[in-house]
Amino acid sequence: MDLTDEMPAKAEEVAGFLKGLANSHRLLVLCALAEGERNVAQLIEATGIAPTSMSQHLAKLKEEGIVDFRRDHRTLFYFIAHPAVGEVMGVLYQHFCKAK
Repeated sequence: MDLTDEMPAKAEEVAGFLKGLANSHRLLVLCALAEGERNVAQLIEATGIAPTSMSQHLAKLKEEGIVDFRRDHRTLFYFIAHPAVGEVMGVLYQHFCKAK
């Protein structure tokens, strides 16, 4: 199997994946979620993102399969769902998210 035949398609896929992460607000949300699942109020408190903007960013992250949520009565708890995002955020968290 020749990898060069598959590389252009994979490169496009990876570029799309990284575009989903390449937003400062979404990265703030993912930094918070790298510590564990959180509800919307906790995410707003951790990031300082306005509620309407938070809602839009969570919808985009969910649409792209990056995050998902579980429901506990009326509260939604968000978490990183995509395994590759979990790995990438693990590295980014160590270098950029955690307090020094």
